Amino acid sequence: MSFGGEHGVRIGLSAVVMALSGRDLCVLTTGQTAEPALPFGPFDPARDRTFELSLRAFVTDQTGFRPGFVEQLYTFGDAGRASPRPTPGPEKAREVSVGYLALTRDAATADAAEARWSPVLDILPWEDRRRGPLPTALVQSLTNWAGTDYTRRARVQALFALDPDLRWNEERVLDRYELLYEAGLAPEAARDGRSAPSVALPGQPMASDHRRILATGLGRLRSKLKYRPVLFELTPETFTLSQLQAAAEAVSGLTLHKQNFRRGVERTGLVAPTGRLSTETGGRPAELFRFTGADPTGGQAPGLALPAQR
Repeated sequence: MSFGGEHGVRIGLSAVVMALSGRDLCVLTTGQTAEPALPFGPFDPARDRTFELSLRAFVTDQTGFRPGFVEQLYTFGDAGRASPRPTPGPEKAREVSVGYLALTRDAATADAAEARWSPVLDILPWEDRRRGPLPTALVQSLTNWAGTDYTRRARVQALFALDPDLRWNEERVLDRYELLYEAGLAPEAARDGRSAPSVALPGQPMASDHRRILATGLGRLRSKLKYRPVLFELTPETFTLSQLQAAAEAVSGLTLHKQNFRRGVERTGLVAPTGRLSTETGGRPAELFRFTGADPTGGQAPGLALPAQR
């Protein structure tokens, strides 16, 4: 969709489709190049009745996958950034992308040859605090970039919790990626005409502005964990409490306190025992639970507390 002639605006739609695969939170990607892309397609006002219907159609066409839960994320279109993936054509339209978050409990093999499920925390590895401290080279590069500038130093300290007394805020995924981009540490910054990275940033770069869109989607999902029962959009219909905790850890990137997590789950009333046992735990059979689907008091169903280990 393009407005304003030669230098108008073209609207596209980008999909962050997430699922759990084992103990990994994965995102559906396309392309066989060194830089995978999110499913993306142009919005055609002559053909498409709504953004969401258009998004569902091209995700299925590009990947063979039919998304379930879908919600709009944000509109991306900053000048000076490759956002989103350029659409072939002679016109010089400004690209604007409307991002969507989609969740599924079915991470089946995608039908399309170029589609695959990619671990999110391999693309954004600094977001996985289960792996231990940040790489020393990355911390040093952030410190060097901040220098003696008070504002920069405060942002680095707050976002990356470099001081032991500071708490890591797992929801600020986009803020951390944007700081890495601003500091010239993300390869995408060099591709957009900024200086080349002073150190190789860990993780997998993505096409266009898609790692930024993925960071937005992950931050939204982590936030929603705490006030909506969104985790159950990713889990199977029955699960053990250990599996539920593993799912929460895969999304949050945190190691959670086992007993506190279980007590928190029990307080919400969101799960109920099925009376059956799982034999897939590799040890003593564990009780299977199911999502109750509602707050038993009749109110809006809550999210889950994330009691991280210290």
